[in-house]
Amino acid sequence: MPSLNSNSIRINQLLTALPDQEYQRLVPHLEEVSLTLGQILYQPGEPILHVYFPNRAMVSLVTLLTNGSTTEVGMVGKEGMVGIPVFLADGMAINQAIVQLEGTGMKMDASILKREFDRRARLQQLLLCYTQTLLNQVSQTAACNRQHQLEQRLARWLLSAQDSISGSELRLTQEFLGNMLGTRRATVTVAAGKLQEAGAIRHHRGMITILNRKLLETIACECYNVVKQECDRLLYPANGDR
Repeated sequence: MPSLNSNSIRINQLLTALPDQEYQRLVPHLEEVSLTLGQILYQPGEPILHVYFPNRAMVSLVTLLTNGSTTEVGMVGKEGMVGIPVFLADGMAINQAIVQLEGTGMKMDASILKREFDRRARLQQLLLCYTQTLLNQVSQTAACNRQHQLEQRLARWLLSAQDSISGSELRLTQEFLGNMLGTRRATVTVAAGKLQEAGAIRHHRGMITILNRKLLETIACECYNVVKQECDRLLYPANGDR
């Protein structure tokens, strides 16, 4: 897909928050790309060569264990970016980054991002604030996986996924949800069935449609609001909106 031009519409909220002069400096280095379902952006231990700013796509950060099991430890949508080790440390990936909800994103060479980060301008401030929100999400997810019922966790995950893509239809299999939530497919089937019976979602042939967001919010555990409020506080202090 072609690179951006100066009149391209900004969707990713980190890019949207940049002053126009800073954003225009990035434009020649940003390429709009399709992020396809199941696409692996990087693997643990690999050097990160490109970073991604999702638009209406969602990327899972996944921990892989030697026995082949996987657990999602973080999720990135239009509020963030994929590839924070590029500006925090040596640029080596510590998790697998895999596209779970397809859409588009902005791709940039990692060396360009590091150069812009080192300018100590607004981009650096935004990326550091986003890093704090992601760390908060990871720590809250760890507590959530240990303390809360699967039905609550599933509701929390679906709300976060909807926030990531600004859409109500999520193409998700129960097998995938089991991998992300660290549980068996059959257990997820039961939890999804309860949410469907309550009228919060409709689940059919790998597609989950959120029918009643407010109801889903009442079912979700406290972790959804904890993470969202911290994200709003750090990244959107003026209006508190995503």
